[in-house]
Amino acid sequence: MHKYKLKNILPESFFSEPVYLDEQFILAAPEMPFTPEMIQALDEWGVTEVCSAGENNENYSPSIAGSGGGMKTEDYYSNFLLYTKNLFVQAAVNNELNYIQAAERIKALCEIIRQDRNFLFFVQKSALSVPDENYLASHSLKTAIISIIIGSHLKLPNHRLIELGVSALFHEIGMAKFPPKLYLSGQPLLPKEREAMLEHPVRGYNILKAHGFPLSVMLAALEHHERENGSGYPRNLTGDKISLYAKIVAVACSYEAISAKRPHREAKDGYTGMVELLKNEGKQYDDLVVRALVYSLSIYPIGLHVLLSNGKKGQVISANPDDPRFPVVQVFGELTPEGTRVQLQTSQDGVSIVRPMTKEEIGVV
Repeated sequence: MHKYKLKNILPESFFSEPVYLDEQFILAAPEMPFTPEMIQALDEWGVTEVCSAGENNENYSPSIAGSGGGMKTEDYYSNFLLYTKNLFVQAAVNNELNYIQAAERIKALCEIIRQDRNFLFFVQKSALSVPDENYLASHSLKTAIISIIIGSHLKLPNHRLIELGVSALFHEIGMAKFPPKLYLSGQPLLPKEREAMLEHPVRGYNILKAHGFPLSVMLAALEHHERENGSGYPRNLTGDKISLYAKIVAVACSYEAISAKRPHREAKDGYTGMVELLKNEGKQYDDLVVRALVYSLSIYPIGLHVLLSNGKKGQVISANPDDPRFPVVQVFGELTPEGTRVQLQTSQDGVSIVRPMTKEEIGVV
């Protein structure tokens, strides 16, 4: 690990490896420029040097897994997860949040998703062994990824995708100071505990407001538990009274919660989670946003293990933008003449998916 004097780092330069403030706190990934705003913020904090195992260069070409060299997507995801955990720690312990820094991180994430959305989503869905204390960070990062994917399908311009990603990353910031047992135990809450939990959107709004976040981001934190039919909280808003970012985060947050493992229950497979959202019982969610999720990830989401109509087994590796019922599947036990695994475009008239399979059924640990 090398130490770099802050005064010697060129604005808008890049590091070839993650940059650390200390042994735990990640400041920047290789895909993220070291901006003048970041340098100024560090200077104001009294930071004189940072650490990195890489080199500081004027130019950088982002490297996604499979393109050779640079940071692998799995490592990027793991580092971003640690960064997100530190965000919540800083908010809870030191009452510190920085919108510009977070927006720069989300900007880099948007670019990676644009270049390699399927693989990144596969990686984050594969992160099964997340310690309980990382729940808020894991949930928030996954929600941000899913929200950006939905926003991309809805053709949001880049600056709005960045705002949306920040909104999703901080949508649960109001829970930062709550003891984890309130949201991890799965046990019925006492009346005072439940009342406190229901206040977290308002708390989140106030925290973000105190740190100068944009109104659109603050509203997403305030409204992500509102529902189209007025059954949500804290203000029982309906339909077009709910902000767009909040509508997107609500769907992304709900899908992540359904399909993720929790200490008190096992995860439902992505197909089950998708079907639950598609049912949209009571019209809780915006139909346009739900459709965007389905068309982006398919009814059989990326990473899902499936049984095919020809009796073979496989794993969904890519959505079909023309029909969410028929994604691309990688077939187990079959290789092309070049030695790569066979990929199959499922279809109504050809091979189709019969049902999801558990990892135990196909012998995957």
